[in-house]
Amino acid sequence: MPREPTYRGFTLDELQQISMDDFIRLLPARQRRSMLRGLPNEQRIFIETLRKAKQAAEKGQSLTVKTHCRDIVILPEMVGMTVLLYSGKEFVPVPITLDKIGHYLGEYVITNKRVVHGTPGIGASKSSMYVPLK
Repeated sequence: MPREPTYRGFTLDELQQISMDDFIRLLPARQRRSMLRGLPNEQRIFIETLRKAKQAAEKGQSLTVKTHCRDIVILPEMVGMTVLLYSGKEFVPVPITLDKIGHYLGEYVITNKRVVHGTPGIGASKSSMYVPLK
């Protein structure tokens, strides 16, 4: 019998039932401090649009939520949604699951790519001037 996934001993249903103050007490220190200071307008608007998208999904419509807001803590009410998060170049889909609760949204989309250098060509360095062409 597989165990039901939990966050700090609470199932998803229990997390969605408890108050926001009780949930904030469960968070790690950095996230707890961020939440206790209050949400900026950008994050507040993002949460409201997520709630609208969730209501639209219940009615059968699909509404994707795009955001640049990478510094918001993932809350239990966000579980089950897929958010398009900006990486600095493009919007990357991030499905939100129970194991992502308490982390920042930006942790799941990398903002830089690995640098892959090609082979040096003619004129790439001083020594390559003396390399024969063939």
